[in-house]
Amino acid sequence: MNRIDKKFRELKKESRQALIIYITAGYPSLSKTKELIFEIEKSGADIIELGIPFSDPLADGPTIQLASQRALKNHVALKDVISLVRAIRKKTEIPLVFMTYFNPVFRFGVDRFVREASVAGVDGVIVPDLPPDEADSLIKASRKSGFANIFLLTPTSAEKRIKIVSKASSGFIYYVSLTGVTGARARLPQEIKNKIKGIKKFTDKPVCVGFGVSGPGQASQMSEISDGVIVGSAVINIMHKNLGKKDLVKKVGKFIRSLSRAV
Repeated sequence: MNRIDKKFRELKKESRQALIIYITAGYPSLSKTKELIFEIEKSGADIIELGIPFSDPLADGPTIQLASQRALKNHVALKDVISLVRAIRKKTEIPLVFMTYFNPVFRFGVDRFVREASVAGVDGVIVPDLPPDEADSLIKASRKSGFANIFLLTPTSAEKRIKIVSKASSGFIYYVSLTGVTGARARLPQEIKNKIKGIKKFTDKPVCVGFGVSGPGQASQMSEISDGVIVGSAVINIMHKNLGKKDLVKKVGKFIRSLSRAV
């Protein structure tokens, strides 16, 4: 069984929701990413998303775009992040998900990507610019390896789209809480609860909320109506503010602990 599925079974038994943390691989460096993964796990995260640096991240706001640009300046590529996962798997079993765009996967080779990522210890992938209707090659390769394909739903997703995404998704369904790009928001839309209820009519797969969650208060609210909360830009913001400081990793860990308590 995939580590993601195991984690959600475990959380369900404990009546808990998942805390999913996103960081950009290679920012501020690959060695620091390695430290951050261990600190994030120790601080209470259940699943970690590793963003693959990409030059045209259409779903990402300025916070994550900046982290991606700096990682690219460090010459961090997909193969390097796969190697990083291979190295850290000697010390951790936390579920790891890649968040990438289709171009790096296509250039790498879909079958090769799934094979090498899964062997290294990656548990699944989110590809925001690849809808399930166009993902046959990825889904086919992934099912052979027990590799999760996590697709996205949004506030504008119609019933037909909800059914398609619910059927194609494995691991969990990523509900984008707002229209727009990633980034911490002061307020989140009031209709999220009803939207998630609407999705749950068609699936028993976990539904996790991302985009815009900025702190413990919002994380707590989202955990009451979903199976998991995804926090990315708020974490990257802390890294931006503490870049070059010795306690960067500790500051991130402190923030994750506050989120963990809230969820």
